[in-house]
Amino acid sequence: AELQLAKATSINCYFTFSIGVSRISPPQTKALSKLINCGINVLSHLFSLQVLLVFAKEDSQSNGFCRACEKANYRCKMARTPESALECFSEKHHDLVIIDHRHSRHFDAEALCQQRTQRFLSKHVSCDALVLFAFVFLRPDREEASVMPLINAGFNRRYVENANMMACYNELLQLEHGEVLAQFKLRAGNAIFTALEQSQDAIEITSEDQVIQYVNPAYESIMGYQQSELIGKEIIEVPKSEKNKPDLLETINSCILKGKEWQGIYYAKKKNGDSVQQNVKITPVIGQGGKIRHYVSINRPLNDNNKVSLVENVLSSPDIQSSKHKDRRKGSLDVRSTTSRGSDGSSQRRHSSMARIHSMTIEAPITKVINIINAAQESSPMPVAEALDRVLEILRTTELYSPQLGTKDEDPHTNDLVGGLMTDGLRRLSGNEQKKIHLTCSCKNVKQGISKPPHLKDHLTTPLSLNDIPPRIAQTMENEDSWDFDVFTLEAATMKRPLTYLGLKIFSRFGVCEFLNCPEATLRSWLQVVEANYHSSNSYHNSSHAADVLHATAYFLCKERVKQSLDPIDEVAALIAATVHDVDHPGRTNSFLCNAGSELAILYNDTAVLESHHAALAFQITTRDDKCNIFKNIERNEYRTLRQAIIDMVLATEMTKHFEHVNKFVNSINKPLAALEENGVRRESVKSILTSPENRILVKRMLIKCADISNPCRPQELCIEWAGRISEEYFAQTDEEKRQGLPVVMPVFDRNTCSIPKSQISFIDYFITDMFDAWDAFADLPNLMQHLDNNFKYWKGLDERKLHSLRPPPE
Repeated sequence: AELQLAKATSINCYFTFSIGVSRISPPQTKALSKLINCGINVLSHLFSLQVLLVFAKEDSQSNGFCRACEKANYRCKMARTPESALECFSEKHHDLVIIDHRHSRHFDAEALCQQRTQRFLSKHVSCDALVLFAFVFLRPDREEASVMPLINAGFNRRYVENANMMACYNELLQLEHGEVLAQFKLRAGNAIFTALEQSQDAIEITSEDQVIQYVNPAYESIMGYQQSELIGKEIIEVPKSEKNKPDLLETINSCILKGKEWQGIYYAKKKNGDSVQQNVKITPVIGQGGKIRHYVSINRPLNDNNKVSLVENVLSSPDIQSSKHKDRRKGSLDVRSTTSRGSDGSSQRRHSSMARIHSMTIEAPITKVINIINAAQESSPMPVAEALDRVLEILRTTELYSPQLGTKDEDPHTNDLVGGLMTDGLRRLSGNEQKKIHLTCSCKNVKQGISKPPHLKDHLTTPLSLNDIPPRIAQTMENEDSWDFDVFTLEAATMKRPLTYLGLKIFSRFGVCEFLNCPEATLRSWLQVVEANYHSSNSYHNSSHAADVLHATAYFLCKERVKQSLDPIDEVAALIAATVHDVDHPGRTNSFLCNAGSELAILYNDTAVLESHHAALAFQITTRDDKCNIFKNIERNEYRTLRQAIIDMVLATEMTKHFEHVNKFVNSINKPLAALEENGVRRESVKSILTSPENRILVKRMLIKCADISNPCRPQELCIEWAGRISEEYFAQTDEEKRQGLPVVMPVFDRNTCSIPKSQISFIDYFITDMFDAWDAFADLPNLMQHLDNNFKYWKGLDERKLHSLRPPPE
């Protein structure tokens, strides 16, 4: 393996092999994992290098290197004689050896370096252990001499005498990040090649010119060739089977030459002339400068005993990988239907050691699923066991509901939206960036804490009730029960205070005051305080957005299927949650707050920061003053139920669990309802699904999620206006991130280069389509789906014309 490594590979192969062999047979999976971890541990050793200093006597130069090692957190050992130096090196195998060559009367540095080499050759030590580093010191005033005698003696580097600690420190850092790092990668590469040698899959590595550079023993065994017959030959020189389609090789080459992975069924020709059907995966290896340096091919023969490989081929085929994200999501496995086929008779199962470990815990549903799979593996043939291993890998992840993007460059708009909306945005920063972060944490450009309650007299000049709403404002709300209601007209009529007025009308229509047993004046005061805590300076997350979400929530609550599912307390909770769901929003994403180290991010541990703040602040501003406490007259248990429902719905608007909420809704409600309706089951069975406590929670979460991001389902002019507002807010965030030196969470939202149509297309494709398909199947919303279709075509048309703006230019 070491010989092949020296012949065939470069440093950047190390990364490829760790990826390429990730699909080897299960018997080697654990061993390979240990080897890879070993390589990683070796690399992590960089941060505590062992240095041997060989100085005959202490002076300013030896002290300079000692202090430099201490500053760099290296482990340092000092030797005064050649004998003690060799003894120390034999015991510890130091990563860096620094030999003083200034005082030849004390010891001969060249002889010492040669002795080190001879000693280790005599012990048959692997050649990578000999690549150590030694310095020779020359006085500045000494005549410059050739370094060749030093290189021949075994030295790797020469250092002109300089006792300055920073000079020594900088020299050590250059070595660490240069030669030492390269050697550690090579050592890890040796471990990876050892794994390749043991793999049961046939593995072939070629150069960028498709010259064969390596095949493993499994390849020799399967194909009947010896390494010596293949190494150095071009792929086209190896005989091909006539069973492949004529254009298959051309298809493969056109794919991998573009840097894309190819996987499929291929017939290879053995040395004896027989054809063998294989599941083949070819991975291009990108090296420095973005150029393809190698191709790694993993070949698994197909026969009657491992047809499961065909399933693997289908699951990871290029066609599926390159399809729309929503197609991948629709092809996901329904875990409920899988577990229902299992047996609960645990006494009849033979548990593996892993299953026994799981059985010692309090069994959650996912634990039961893993136990069933572990039990099934024991009596399964090898191909089925391999497939179940892959299933277990997926089930043990913490992100079971989030689809995986194919590549980072596949769609930068989608990638940025996912990064900005579905993660905390944190990444490891360089030292300089970290210094900038500490400086900007104290900035107050973004609201860091809880807003103080405004004085009502500053926001209300005259008493207001539902009966004395000004006629011009009342007129704008005449069609508030229609989906085509224009909240922007209300925003203009109310001087950017639409939430109070629309809230009064909608809460009155649903009898909220009667349910809460509170006067209308208390509700009015509460709506005013809540609206005052929205930031009118935000282009999107202001009280107009809250009014829009409240309107959508009220619209959905009137749908027959929704009314069948929810109780009056659920309706009240939904209306209140919609009203407060973004209160005190700073106009920046969770990712921004986490990266900036804001007080809110620290308070909520970088987890659902804004949503937690919205829910907490809503109850704080409600309960701290009786004049606006809409909950003060309801019974304690009822209040607890209402509070829990409101908090749950507000937290559901956080996007990191978007796919979890949608998938649970589809699998727990849509699919069972569809099955019952197909079989003509009685209404009582349908009602039991709709009204179960667990499903009522899922309905409320889905309702507020759809209301929160329903902009693409609004009439076109409203959709365009909302798109412009959210884009402006993201542009402002990107501007501030650049100004403060923070990581740019969504780089495509640069106001000078962003394509708004592309961003809307990505948002609809990735987040909206599947969710509203599911919600429409439940609540029956054909008008929304028509608007969604029209808006998508509108953005697509702008994009096809390569326009970046909200609207086409005037004729």
